[in-house]
Parts: sequence; C-alpha cells; structure tokens
Amino acid sequence: MKKALYFDCASGISGDMSVAALLDLGADKNMLLDTLASLNLSGYSIEISEVEKSGIAACDFNVLLDKKHENHDHDMEYLHGEKHEHHHAGHHCEHEHHSHEHRNLSDILSILESSTMTAGAKAMASKIFEILAEGEALAHRVPKEQVHFHEVGAVDSIVDIAAFAICMDFLGYEEVFLPVLKEGQGTIRCQHGILPIPVPATSNIVCTHKLPLSILPVQGELVTPTGAAIAAAITTSYTLPEIFQINKIGVGAGKREYEVPGVLRVMEIQY
Repeated sequence: MKKALYFDCASGISGDMSVAALLDLGADKNMLLDTLASLNLSGYSIEISEVEKSGIAACDFNVLLDKKHENHDHDMEYLHGEKHEHHHAGHHCEHEHHSHEHRNLSDILSILESSTMTAGAKAMASKIFEILAEGEALAHRVPKEQVHFHEVGAVDSIVDIAAFAICMDFLGYEEVFLPVLKEGQGTIRCQHGILPIPVPATSNIVCTHKLPLSILPVQGELVTPTGAAIAAAITTSYTLPEIFQINKIGVGAGKREYEVPGVLRVMEIQY
C-alpha cells in the first residue's frame, strides 16, 4: 500500500494554514526554526501554538512582524507590478510605499538558495514563488521579473513559503491529493483597492494550472494567492483514491473568522 497526503481545503487554503497543518501532522518544529534562521531575514519572530477554531483544535503558525502590518493572510497587499498606478473595477488606487525597498523574484530566489534548506525544499519553495509571481504578473500584465514584493509584507510570505517547503521535504510524501479548492465570494480591500474574490492573482493561478474551484456562499477570501500557488505546486492528483485509510490528521488554523471553520486539514492516507 502507498502513503500520500490529502489536502482537505473545505475552508480554503493559505500559506500559514498549510505550514501549521504540516507541523500538526508531524514536521519537526526545531528543525524548521533552525532552517528558517538560515534565511538571514530580520524583522520577524515566529509563534507556534495550539488554538481552537469552531470547536476544532488546530495548530497556529504565526509570523509576527516587528512593524505593524496587517496583510499576513492576504498576499495581494505586498505584491505589485512595475507600474505604480492601477485601476480596479472603477476604483483608482496608487501605491503608497515608494520609500520602501522592494524585492523582486530573483532577490527572493537568491535568499532561498543561500539558506541551509535542502535541495528539495529549495526547489519546492522556488516553484511556489514562480507560480505566485506569474499569477501576479498576469494581473498587472507585466513580465514576472517586474513583479515586486514589498519589503515589509514579503517577509511573512518568504517565511511561510520556505517553512511550507521545509516541512513538506521533511515529511517526504511524493503524492498529494487535492480534490477541490473551496473559495468564498464578495470583495476584499487590499493595497490595490477593492478587489473581487477570488482576487486576480488567485484567479490567474487557478486558470493557468486548471485547479478545481468551488465557490461557497461565504463572504470573504478563503483561498489566498499563496494558498493557490502551493496547491498548484504540490498537487499530483485531483481525484482521491476510491478507497483509502486515514493514518493521521494535521489541522492548521487560519487567521480569519468565517461561517465555515477556519482550518485546513492535511491527512496522511494509505491506499
């Protein structure tokens, strides 16, 4: 019998939820923290705790930034293209952070490459960032090389994605089943203004990688661009085995409160 991972995205997926679920499943916390330290990023700390979401015990992975920045659960806050003025659904918004340094894709790939992450973890993290940058580049109609990651907001993105890749590499599963991404509806306010859900970067990733999507009658964003990029990077099949056993379950907590439980369940299955 073979072992694989089953990502149950009934309440969506984000970077921090994914890391938390893998830690809850058995990824080594100390190994993770030691490896993340090798990224040589400053301005953040990590808090790993157990919380309860809708009566469900879950692991919470939280990247705490030194400067107040409320975009951890939504990636569009720190991604933007070369152009500094955009129009979205009639809303005019200009970026207000010209004074900050920005990192582009090659900068982030260099950070990953210089770390002590294994070759497998580096490759997975790089793939996720490539997919994320491509989705954002399509939204702005610029080359992915011109997509800039705002310095403050990019720190938690780099940590989330690197942490996810480190945990996946540690656990060593080769097959990942992800039958469907459940997304909410409505609009969300971010750095670019008010955007429809799924936000453009998420929609582009879903479109490019033919991810199965289902819209729930829930107001709010359940699938973040990082979550969609993770799904696109790791999924080997969108169809679960007809019969399987569940060996263990990891539960990762989201940061927002919706009508659905804000958790991502990742199960080790055997078939």
